[in-house]
Amino acid sequence: MVASLNQDVSEIPPKPNRAEPASHSRKRLWLWFLVLAVLLGGAFGGYKLRGRSQAQAAARQGQSVAPGVPVAMAPVEKRDVPVYLRGLGSVTAFNTVTVRSRIDGQLLQVGFREGQFVHAGDLLAQIDPRPYQVALDQAQGQLPRDQAQLTFARLDLARYEKLWQEGVFSQQQYDTQKAAVAQLEGVIRVDQAQIDNQKLQLTYCRITAPLSGRIGLRLVDQGNMVHAADPNGMLVITQVQPIAVVFSIPEDNLPEVVKQMRGGELHAEAYDRDDKTKLAAGKLTTVDNQIDQTTGTIRLKAIFDNENLALWPNQFVNVHLLLRLQKGAICVPSVALQRGVQGQFVYVVRADNHAEVRPVQVDFIEGNIAVISGGLTVGEQVVVDGQDKLQAGTKVEPRQANDGSSKPISSKPTQRP
Repeated sequence: MVASLNQDVSEIPPKPNRAEPASHSRKRLWLWFLVLAVLLGGAFGGYKLRGRSQAQAAARQGQSVAPGVPVAMAPVEKRDVPVYLRGLGSVTAFNTVTVRSRIDGQLLQVGFREGQFVHAGDLLAQIDPRPYQVALDQAQGQLPRDQAQLTFARLDLARYEKLWQEGVFSQQQYDTQKAAVAQLEGVIRVDQAQIDNQKLQLTYCRITAPLSGRIGLRLVDQGNMVHAADPNGMLVITQVQPIAVVFSIPEDNLPEVVKQMRGGELHAEAYDRDDKTKLAAGKLTTVDNQIDQTTGTIRLKAIFDNENLALWPNQFVNVHLLLRLQKGAICVPSVALQRGVQGQFVYVVRADNHAEVRPVQVDFIEGNIAVISGGLTVGEQVVVDGQDKLQAGTKVEPRQANDGSSKPISSKPTQRP
């Protein structure tokens, strides 16, 4: 354009020496202004076009290097998964005994501390034995007197028998003496029984532990009078090692439990009220003989060694009953499962770091593990965090989950649906 302008300018004839009219000068001046405006407009338009092209190129370049959605992923694994039944139960003492006095008397000595563990036969309390010792001495003193009378009566019976045979005494006199001997023999037996009874009462003055267990709070203090008819007793001993847990499961699971019991012992685990901390491990011992119609459940009883004393009577616990071990199960973290209109699905991270929606069939869930029966293969990566920002085909920036969600096996399983 500038070249053409120069050419046009060069073709302008030289200014004649004679004076031209004023109208021609003004026309030539407007022509120059027009040419200058055209040049400026063209230059401005080219500048804007070049800026727009550069902006579009920069936008395309920025879009090509934009980062994907950050997500956490975990691998699809194949491993053995335990199948549990879970029920709410209550801890029950294996044996509980309320220790009472079997005689009346004054409590002279208390030989235990509250909360103490005792063994069977340990001395717990001592009742004043003096009244019972006196009664024993009296019974033992009466026995020799009656024995002497019995000896004299037997001698008389021997003489009566000889004289009766000679016809000196009548049959009636002989029978009377014979009955007297039998009566004294009975008195001797009564005396011996009195002696044995007083010895037993004297033994009851020493109160010993009937079983091994833990003593609760003391119910009577030293120096008080205790009676055999006291309703509260003196103390309570509870056997906590081992200890039992009674829990309930739905009646629909009873056939499988009975089937597994026939094949061997079923292991049980007790968890706290929050169902997070494992307290003890034991085994199932028995199933109740009837189903509760009001709740549709049946009670089971498990025994725990309770070596660490984590279980206490009347404590509420969650019991996990191990039914079987499913081997070679396809597992993913349960947090990877999403629910849509068509059912459950997961986001699978492809090799090109793009998300793919994959419908899956869930067999059951154990804690933080979902056992998949179809839809996934071992080795694929599933998204466990950040699913709310994804859709099919979204580019992702994957990272391995480091919060434990990628661990397939959990120590806290849940009930099979």
